[in-house]
Amino acid sequence: MKEPILAPSLLASDHAALGEAAAAVAALGISWLHLDIMDGHFVPNLSFGPETLAALRRHGSKLFFDTHLMLSEPHRYVAAFAKAGADRITIHVEPQINHVATFAAIRSHGCKVGLALNPGTPVEAVEPFLAEVDLVLVMTVQPGFGGQAFRDDTLPKIARVDSWRRERRLDLRIEVDGGIDLATGALCRSKGADTFVAGTSFFRAPDRAAFAAKFAAL
Repeated sequence: MKEPILAPSLLASDHAALGEAAAAVAALGISWLHLDIMDGHFVPNLSFGPETLAALRRHGSKLFFDTHLMLSEPHRYVAAFAKAGADRITIHVEPQINHVATFAAIRSHGCKVGLALNPGTPVEAVEPFLAEVDLVLVMTVQPGFGGQAFRDDTLPKIARVDSWRRERRLDLRIEVDGGIDLATGALCRSKGADTFVAGTSFFRAPDRAAFAAKFAAL
C-alpha cells in the first residue's frame, strides 16, 4: 500500500488570506495542496481560476498543486492551469469530452493526470482509463460545496478501484475528497485509499500539526 498523503483543500481556508493558508500548510511539512476549481455549471458553485494558482506561485509556494477541475469543459482550461503552476490536473469522467485527448494535453504540459468520479457515477466509468492516469479521485460527497457529510456508499468504489490497481499492477494513487476527517480517512484507508483531501477538518483543527501527524500514520 502506498504511503498516505494529506492534501489540505484551500477551498476551506480563509479566502481573504489564501497565501497565508498555503504557507501554513507548507510550514507543517505537508507537501500537497488541493485546489478545487468550480465553474458554476458542472457544480453549483464558483471558486478559483488560474490566476489564484499563479499568485500563489509568485508568492513563493513550492507545494504540489493537486488541481481538481470540476468543469463542464475542462479541456479548454488545461493549458491555463498548467501555465499557472498546476502539478496534477484532475478532470471528471462525467463530461462528454474526449478524455484520452485531454489526458494527452495535460501530459504535454508536464503535469500528472487524474480522473475523478462523482458519488452517483458507477465506478465502472473510470475502468477503461485506469492505465492512462496517475490518480483516481473518488468523490465521497457530491461536489460543489465544502463541509458536507461523508457518504459511506462510496466505500465499495474505493475498494473496487484498489482491486483493479492490484490486479493490473498499476502505479496509480487513489484519492478521496469530501467529508474526510481522521475517522472517515481511516475507513477509506482500509479500502485502499492513499491520498486524502481534507478541507474543513484540517483548517478548523485545534492542532493542525497533530492532525497531519495522525493522517501520516494511517
